Order: sequence, then C-alpha cells, then structure tokens
Amino acid sequence: MWCPIAGQIDMLPMGDISRRRIVAEPNDRAPLRSVLYLSYDGMLEPLGQSQVLAYLESLAMTRPIHLMSFEKPKDWADVTLRNRVQARMDGAGIQWHPRRYHRRPSALATSWDIGVGVLLGLWLIIRHRLAIVHARSYVAGVMALPLLWMTGARFLFDMRGLWADERVDGGLWPCDGRMYQLAKWFERRLLTRADHVVSLTNAAVSEIERFPYLRNAMPPVSVIPTCADLARFAPVAPPDGPFVLGYVGSTGTWYLFDAVVACFAQLRTMRPDARFLVVNRGEHAYVLDRLSAGGVPMDAVEVRAADHAEVPAQMARMHAGVFFIKPVFSKQASAPTKLGEFLGCGIACLSNTGVGDMAAILEGDRVGVAIDEFGPSALANGLTRLLLLVAEENVRSRCVAAAITHFSLDGGVAQYNRIYQLLDKE
Repeated sequence: MWCPIAGQIDMLPMGDISRRRIVAEPNDRAPLRSVLYLSYDGMLEPLGQSQVLAYLESLAMTRPIHLMSFEKPKDWADVTLRNRVQARMDGAGIQWHPRRYHRRPSALATSWDIGVGVLLGLWLIIRHRLAIVHARSYVAGVMALPLLWMTGARFLFDMRGLWADERVDGGLWPCDGRMYQLAKWFERRLLTRADHVVSLTNAAVSEIERFPYLRNAMPPVSVIPTCADLARFAPVAPPDGPFVLGYVGSTGTWYLFDAVVACFAQLRTMRPDARFLVVNRGEHAYVLDRLSAGGVPMDAVEVRAADHAEVPAQMARMHAGVFFIKPVFSKQASAPTKLGEFLGCGIACLSNTGVGDMAAILEGDRVGVAIDEFGPSALANGLTRLLLLVAEENVRSRCVAAAITHFSLDGGVAQYNRIYQLLDKE
C-alpha cells in the first residue's frame, strides 16, 4: 500500500574466457571513463551472478571496472564457489573488492557497511582515477552520495525498485515510521543528484514522474529489466512424460507460495498425473510443509536445490512455470528475473497482474497467463488458459522471441554501454 507522504519528505537529516579491451582512440571520441560499481548484494549469490556479474563481464570489455560487493560469511566460506567467481572476475578483467556483509543489529550493521563502502570507495576512486560511480539500489546509493560530493564523479543510480516502499509493503517498516521517512529523504537525494537513472519497469517510471520534487526536474531515465543470459537460458526439446509445472527460486516475503500450492492442487484435478518440480535454495522444509498443508501428495512433487549454473537444466524438465507475487504498490517497480529465464527456455508462465510490466508481456506477447485473483475459480480459469497455450505449436518460439525482445542480456549490456558513453561526454 502506498504511503501518501512518499516522494514528499525533505525535512529530515540525513567468465573464464580471455577478453580484449577495446580502447577509444583519443582523437576521434571522448576517452572512456573507468567505473566504480557498488553492490550491496554479494557476487557469491545467484542474484549477484545473474544480475550484476553477467552484465559486468561484457561491460568490462570496453572499460576498466572496479566492483565492490558485500558477501555473506556463509557464502564466503564456500571456497569452491569463491574460486569459481574469482575466476570469472579474472577472465573478464574485473577488479573485485569484496567486503563482508554484516546483518545484525540491522540498522547499525548496515551503517557500518556503508561506512566501509565510503572509505574503500574513496580510496579506489583516488587510486585508480575512477570517474563514474554506478550504484545498484539504495544502500549502495547512500554509499555513493558522499563519494560524489568529495570527488565530483558522474553518478548512475540503478534504483532497481522502490526500495523504501518495499520495506513498508513487506511489513518491515510502518508507513509513518522514521526509517521510512529517512529512506525517502535519501531517495530524493539519489534521484535529484543522479546524472542518469535506471528503472526496471515503465510502470515505476510513471510513478516516479509524479513525485512533486521531480516536476520539471526529472533526470534522464532508461528502463532496463532484469535481463537473462539467453545463451544459457535457451530452449531444448520439450520434456516427455506427464505434465510438469515448475517453480524456481525463493518462496518468501513477496511470493505467494500458498497460492502456488493451491494452483498445483487444482491442476491435479484437471491432470491427475501432473507433477510439480520446485527448484529452491534453503527453504525446503517450508516448501514441504506448505505442500503438505495444501493436501498435495508428496509422490507428485520433487523439491531440489540447484546453483545458478544448474537452473537451465532443471527448467528444461518443465512444461510450464508458475509464480505469484504480492500485487502491492512497490511491486510496480519489479521485473522478476525468473520470467526472462523461463521465457528464454521456451516455457510459458502463469502469474498475476499488478507487478511491473509483467502482465502486459505475458498477455500481450501471448507467452503466458496473468490472473487478477487467487480463488479456486480464478486458478482454474488461469490453468485452463495455460494448458491451451502450452499446447499451441509455436508457443515455445514465441516465448524465446519475447525473451529476446524484453530480457536479452546483450540488449541490457548495450543500453548500459550507451549510458556510460553519455556520462563519458558530460
């Protein structure tokens, strides 16, 4: 639910292949500026690998990039994973500066990490003459603000979503609380200070344009959804055997997993031999508990873990995908990574309206079904439409075409390169 004070606060204090660099000729265009990329998400997590490292591996082919990330101790303890990610960094020529992520106590731990980020960021900018600061989301943006003031670097605010409103919609902060107001104060500074802003959805841009302080002062904005590596998330032959409905990723906070369980239970009344494949990291006990509570027979279910590199092979076993996201205000700025990955594999999806541009893509490109509610009749209707869609001869090719149009990693890299080039000239 949107807080009416949003946007109005102003009174609070504050891979493994070798790559060749392409160097611009000094006489025919502006020199390429080096980039400091700030991410509070870790590169040892699937999200960091798919939504940060996958981009930077290509972007680093054209200019020097220094990446600062904050890694969770449990991930850092996995030496095999750490060495594999470091090898990707080395192969791409990315200078990686990992720091430890601190979780508790929440506000103090985050403040500590921000301080570490500012000090290291300042040293890196001075030491390596970095001229562009690219901040991924709000916490990284807060690190960037003092760096911009001290160095005059160009600033790309990759806002990802309406983070402060997500905290309210997720029940973590009250709408009238001081933390929310402080976050919205920083949001104003980030948007007004940015030389360029990246949003995940057109729906979010429409909301941001309504912020009173951005009237007649809107920064340049580009819409770049959470793209998928379509070289890996690619179609293979459709699976044989009973119909397999697939679920990939987290089940918490924003995801309505009980509705997904009810959906599969409804599918079993329509296709008694249907099976459910759940690919998830670290929430198996919760998944099995909710499936049991929903009356789903365990012999019809497979729950397994997979790292990011293994996900395409698991998706190849699915006939269709399903996921439901809470249709709250902040989710207008959301572009689920899994949608592009499903479509890239040629897999149609059942999901819901009220989440970014997702429904427009599913229904507009005829690559899935978006329902408005989650009652039995709505689920039955959605499943009937999904089964008819999956049976269409060219649906898989339509899915791949939609993935290329909306979620191509190459397209996203090209847009980021264009933004960097604009910042080179300023």
